[in-house]
Amino acid sequence: MGVNFSVPFLLLASIVAAAVLIYLPYGVVAYARWQVGMDFSAPRALFDKLPDYGKRATWAHQNSFETFMLYAAAALMAYVTGVESSLAGGAAIAFVIGRLLFSVFYILNFPPGRSLMFGVGSAATFILFGLSLSQISP
Repeated sequence: MGVNFSVPFLLLASIVAAAVLIYLPYGVVAYARWQVGMDFSAPRALFDKLPDYGKRATWAHQNSFETFMLYAAAALMAYVTGVESSLAGGAAIAFVIGRLLFSVFYILNFPPGRSLMFGVGSAATFILFGLSLSQISP
């Protein structure tokens, strides 16, 4: 009794999920800031005082912004060009799972896992770009 989502739904839902995942590491950053004492007058100056996991969470948060832009463009291209393949749906799911695990591995300081998940997310993005371009090629 599985639920079958359409590829267009998966593409758009993955963009929303990826946008939400940008802020997942920030919850850890907020906890780290609370531990060292909040300074609302100079919140960026607090970075050097954060424990290492808080710094890694900040970097994961920033990297999530960076990858989101390319992924959103790729997923929207696939949506607009009418890509309906199961590969596109799989890429959308893989991106979201990869980005979730990327942040977890980054915060936990597990570089091999982090790098692997970055690769999964990048591959998913470029698969969607490729499928979109092949959909409209003459």
